[in-house]
Amino acid sequence: MKQFLSANDVHSIPGLIEMALEYKATPWKDEQLGKHKKIGCLFMNPSMRTRLSTQVAAQQLGMEAVVFNVGAEGWALEFEDGAIMNGTTVEHVKDAAPILGNYFDILAVRTFPGLKDRTADYSEHIIHQFIKYAGIPVISLESATLHPLQSFADLITIHETIKTISLNKKPRIVLSWAPHVKPLPQCVANSFAQWTNAWGEADFVITHPKGYELDEQFTKGATIVYDQDAALQDADFIYVKNWSAVQQYGTMPAYEGEWMLSNKKLEKTNRAKVMHCLPVRRNVELPDEILDGPNSIITQQASNRVWAAQAVIASMLKQHK
Repeated sequence: MKQFLSANDVHSIPGLIEMALEYKATPWKDEQLGKHKKIGCLFMNPSMRTRLSTQVAAQQLGMEAVVFNVGAEGWALEFEDGAIMNGTTVEHVKDAAPILGNYFDILAVRTFPGLKDRTADYSEHIIHQFIKYAGIPVISLESATLHPLQSFADLITIHETIKTISLNKKPRIVLSWAPHVKPLPQCVANSFAQWTNAWGEADFVITHPKGYELDEQFTKGATIVYDQDAALQDADFIYVKNWSAVQQYGTMPAYEGEWMLSNKKLEKTNRAKVMHCLPVRRNVELPDEILDGPNSIITQQASNRVWAAQAVIASMLKQHK
């Protein structure tokens, strides 16, 4: 695994899931693998679970994790080649990234979309500039369009939950849009759709109001349903997430109906387990009755972020020994 930006970088998703679960069972089994090696974690927007889980995972592999908050602790970076830097940016990525490549063995980068220019965001220009100039393996800790470590942890959670509920068929997994107070990126929804389709072990449905269609490059293979009640019928897992519009980019088009999940809506499911990537706005995206109820596996899902990160980092270390 030279880079980890999306599901396309994984040779075998089932194999990587099993590797993660082995680390969950024996976290320190490879504590010598990363001895005398360092991972640099660069954050361009806030993070709690991604930051902490990556640090814990690296330390359990014997690595030193160094965290740097670019916006708060460093110079404003320029990413455009040929830029005349007479504005607010102070340092160019082509000067900074090679130095980071000499400091670290792996570079992990978290970027964020501007939600103003779809073409710019979907080009993933920022993270590709780090790859171009750093010269070492790069892990996406979330990018403008995808959140691969989150989606990998999601599949780990679904895989191990299927075993506990003795499901003897392909699970029906529903990705359901939820309300929010402001427009959010499509990263988590895009990524979950991409990983679930690539995994290929589910009856996968995406439900959302009209106007909130995701980019087909990530959803191809899923069934799109605009009626949430119909989508939830016999669901085994429901992944709840808000995202803003792709066509009317970064906006929140008007919609009809009540899209926040409830225990009443769960009655038509197969006792579905409910997932969310966190942070969650209680009683806006999901109600207390679900978040604090028996159907929620959100804590398990977030806890699996460590094992997802550990499997990815270990795969890179083993390949680049």
